Amino acid sequence: MAGDARIVLQQRLSQQLVMTPQLRMAIKILQVSRAELDTLVDQELTENPLLEEQVEEKAEDAVPTVDSQTGTEDWQANGDTPPEVQEASSVGEIDWKDFAENYGNDMHGTSGGNAPSDDDDRRPALENILVKRTLLPDHLMWQLRLSDLSNTEKEVGAILIGSLDKDGYLTVSLEEAAFLANVWPDTAIVERVLMRLQEFDPPGVAARTLSECLLVQLRQLGLAEDSLPARIVRNYLPMLESRRFDRLARELGAPMEQIAEATKIVSVLEPKPGRDFSESDTRYVTPDVHVHKLGEEYIVTLNEEGLPRLRVSSFYRRMLGANGAPEARGYIQEKMRAAAWLIKSIHQRQRTLYMVTSSIVKFQRDFLDRGVSQLRPLVLKDVANDIGMHESTVSRATAGKYVHTPQGTFELKYFFTSSLRSGRGEDVSAESVKDKIRGIIAKEDAKKPLSDQYIAEMLGKEQIDIARRTVAKYRELMGILPSSKRKQVY
Repeated sequence: MAGDARIVLQQRLSQQLVMTPQLRMAIKILQVSRAELDTLVDQELTENPLLEEQVEEKAEDAVPTVDSQTGTEDWQANGDTPPEVQEASSVGEIDWKDFAENYGNDMHGTSGGNAPSDDDDRRPALENILVKRTLLPDHLMWQLRLSDLSNTEKEVGAILIGSLDKDGYLTVSLEEAAFLANVWPDTAIVERVLMRLQEFDPPGVAARTLSECLLVQLRQLGLAEDSLPARIVRNYLPMLESRRFDRLARELGAPMEQIAEATKIVSVLEPKPGRDFSESDTRYVTPDVHVHKLGEEYIVTLNEEGLPRLRVSSFYRRMLGANGAPEARGYIQEKMRAAAWLIKSIHQRQRTLYMVTSSIVKFQRDFLDRGVSQLRPLVLKDVANDIGMHESTVSRATAGKYVHTPQGTFELKYFFTSSLRSGRGEDVSAESVKDKIRGIIAKEDAKKPLSDQYIAEMLGKEQIDIARRTVAKYRELMGILPSSKRKQVY
């Protein structure tokens, strides 16, 4: 009959990989750096009462062990292993490939030996202890308080100091500073205080322009306002920047020798007086892996120093076996599963890191023997195929991880580099080409710097086919100026 409505029920059978919290934890542990892993473990030790650091290995404790060379893992226990531990351990290895195929773009990488039992032994080295840096405003305010300025002038000085940017330049006009200091329209007092600030340390601070900054420094060096360096800074900075020394000599009517001497003085001045007071701290790198040469072979060793050896608390496991409230038992079971999975995830991370590094060592043996000039082209797929993992897993395992080698300490991603075709039909690593460009420029005559085209021709003689624009791109990536700005007259 027309208008009848029918409801059809259908059953479908399908498989779907669920992103569980445990799997998210495993992925997170895989991709974090060593410093982040230490922080994460400390946090878990604080939040999970069933997770504890192993001090002494006892027969009655269920202790997970892992072989850093093979990554094999086992639970040793006297008696029955808790079912919650069995549940986490029986999962087997985390299937990174299966995860990558289903969640390849869901999460991306960021940017054990026994741990000492004494807390004092786990303290960081002195060079890793954070020390508060003296900031530019604090340094200037300290000098302002020691000056003989009046209270009103010190208030004006505080306003000016608060208006400096990170490089030490004044960002407000005298009129604006006078208004902010409630002395408007008296800009003379602001200018007088500004002149005093420009005498403070660091030299050149509180300037309004680059020219004024350099002139202040020249004045502190005792050079007169009409000296040749001062005239160049005041009127010919663009010409100096473009290294047009011949034109400078004509404009100023001075011989080239005097121009060279004047530019040498200007070149040692500081264009950013606040640079030494920046908030950026020194970054210390802790290698995740060490590669040592033993005889003719390279040995890969995981750096597990300071990484605590974890275990599930035997005290709480005994409580789980005793009679207790269902809520308490449920809480202990949940925390025990979380602790067991964390331990397993850390072991899986170490095993994956060991396999990836071992594969890189196999591909980059020539680099380890003879240096960056022998670095061969390598992509993630090469290592992934070699160890039977997905490319995204290799990417996560290498992000933010460092390896110490006989050639120095490098991020693991450094070894993955694009290739250029040589004249012999071989692939050449882009990093090795950069190293050659750097070496050619280091040996050039500073008075006659080499152009990008000439460098390309020199590389062509070494059977490396490279265009001029590629040389320019690599040079810029290395922070090297073009030939017109590398030229020196002294």
